[in-house]
Amino acid sequence: QVRLVESGGGLVQTGDSLRLSCTASGLTYAMGWFRQAPGKEREFVAAINWSGDSTIYADSVKGRFTIARSNIKNTVYLQMNSLKPGDTAIYYCATAPRLGNILNEYTNWGQGTQVTVSS
Repeated sequence: QVRLVESGGGLVQTGDSLRLSCTASGLTYAMGWFRQAPGKEREFVAAINWSGDSTIYADSVKGRFTIARSNIKNTVYLQMNSLKPGDTAIYYCATAPRLGNILNEYTNWGQGTQVTVSS
């Protein structure tokens, strides 16, 4: 019953930045970002707990990506800096009862937003 809508994706060049947004129509707790490239399995990117004081990141994005949330706006953000072609994927936001990086723990998913990074 929680609906999530991602936005902010686009076509950029290596080294550029993007900020993704995910707005929820219902109550959310922990939230995360995953991504899926063509022919690849969906992989964890970043997650944040309800209060916003605890975050986790995949090793591949540490130091480049930052997850944040505004509970007033029911929105979670993913600030992506120093983008690389390897970041090209559809990015999905999702909700979970607890902070973690396990895909199966996330129970509500958005439709995704495309991020393409050219070289």
